[in-house]
Amino acid sequence: MTTSYIGRFAPSPTGPLHAGSLVAALASWLDARAHGGRWLVRIEDVDQARCLPGADELILRQLATCGLHPDETPLYQSRRGATYQRVLDALVQRGRAYPCTCSRRKVELALEQLGRPRGRHGELVYPGTCRPGPGPAPVAPVIPPPAARAQAWRMRVPTGVLLWQDRRLGAQAQDVTAEVGDFVLKRADGYWAYQLAVVVDDLAQGVTHIVRGEDLTDNTPRQILLLQSLGYPTPSYLHTPLVLGPNGEKLSKQNGAQALELDHPEAVRAALDSAATMLGLSAGLGTQANDTASALAAWVAEWRARWVDGNQMRPSYNPGP
Repeated sequence: MTTSYIGRFAPSPTGPLHAGSLVAALASWLDARAHGGRWLVRIEDVDQARCLPGADELILRQLATCGLHPDETPLYQSRRGATYQRVLDALVQRGRAYPCTCSRRKVELALEQLGRPRGRHGELVYPGTCRPGPGPAPVAPVIPPPAARAQAWRMRVPTGVLLWQDRRLGAQAQDVTAEVGDFVLKRADGYWAYQLAVVVDDLAQGVTHIVRGEDLTDNTPRQILLLQSLGYPTPSYLHTPLVLGPNGEKLSKQNGAQALELDHPEAVRAALDSAATMLGLSAGLGTQANDTASALAAWVAEWRARWVDGNQMRPSYNPGP
C-alpha cells in the first residue's frame, strides 16, 4: 500500500454519465481506495463548444449518488488556459513544438503526393509539412501578426518506437511518428488540444496512476512523449474494458448511450452492479438494494487482491508545476 497514490476521473461535460463512463469512474475510484490513496475529479471542459450547460453539476451529483466522492474540489480545464500557454511556450523555446498552418485538405494532398494511404483508425498521419528543419530553438514563441493565417501548434515527435506497460493489457508499443505524426497541442481555432491539457493537469494534480477506458490506450504514447519533453516520469496506466453500443462500437453519446437511471436505490445498485461486472467483480453484494457502501467496500477488497497485492507497477512520481 502507498499513501502517495493520486488517481483521477476526468469526464467531459457533454452530457450525463452513462453506463460506459460509470465503469471508468468506478474503476478509478476502486484503484485509489485499494491503494489507500486519493481520488480526484477533473472536468475536462476545454472544448467549450461541445459542453452542455449544467452537465458538470449533473455528473458530480451522479457520482455522489453512486457513493463516489472526490477528495478535493474538482478542477476545471476551462480555467487553466494561462497554464497551458506557459507550458506551450516552454516547449517552443526548447524546440519541441512549432506553428503549423496546414488545413486538413492540405494534409490530405500532401499524403496523396507521398503515396501514403490514410492510416491509423482512418485518421490523417501528419507528414511534417510545416516542421522546421534542425537548428537552434527560438528564444521566444513565434507569434503571428493579426492578419496572418490561423495556425495550430504541433509537438515535434522523435523517431523510434515508444514502449510502455499497461497494468491490464501488458506490454504496449507504438511508432508515433509513423502512426500519428507531429500531433496538435493547440488548435488553429484557439482551443487547447486534449493531449496537452490532460498532461499538464495530471502533472499539476500530482496524478500517479491513470485508470481510464481502453479507447484512450492509443493516446497514451503521445502523452508519455509530452511528459518526457517536460522532464517528468511516466505514471502507472490501467485501461479498462469498454461497454459497447448496439453497433459494436464504444458506448457513447454519439451512438445512443442513455443517461444512467439513478432515481431510486435499486437503480443505483443495478448501475453499480453492471459496472462491477464489466470490471470482473462480483455483483449483488450486500443484502439490501440501498446498501451501496458495503458493496463498494467489498469491491475495494476484490480490486486490491487483483490489482494491488500482486506484482503491479507502482512507479515513484513527482508532482508537476
